Amino acid sequence: MENKVKSRKDIHREYKERTKPAGVFQVKNMVNGRVLLGSSLNLEGPLNRHRFMLKIGSHTNKVLQQDWNEFGPESFIFEILEEVKVQDHPNFNLQDELTLLEQIWLEKLQPFGERGYNLNGRIREA
Repeated sequence: MENKVKSRKDIHREYKERTKPAGVFQVKNMVNGRVLLGSSLNLEGPLNRHRFMLKIGSHTNKVLQQDWNEFGPESFIFEILEEVKVQDHPNFNLQDELTLLEQIWLEKLQPFGERGYNLNGRIREA
């Protein structure tokens, strides 16, 4: 049995080709319960970006950044709430399925004002 070591090029190609999860996520303040609700066709990107921007103190959401600074990183959780279940069906549309999930979670959490950090109902990120 031969043990072949993968090259960096192979690893990079596999990473690029793998399917990326699409769905809805939240950044939740465990102290006051406020949430930032978001969605993406590639969930890993935005979660990492939010965490990074908060850590370096330059998040575009000023209220979220203030709470991060006040309560500390240990008071926040970053979690995927639901992923789009990809279906092998000719009429399946990932964008439409994600839009449906966004509506469900916006209705459920209503992350505005005292309940959250969202400024409007547009939560999809790149």
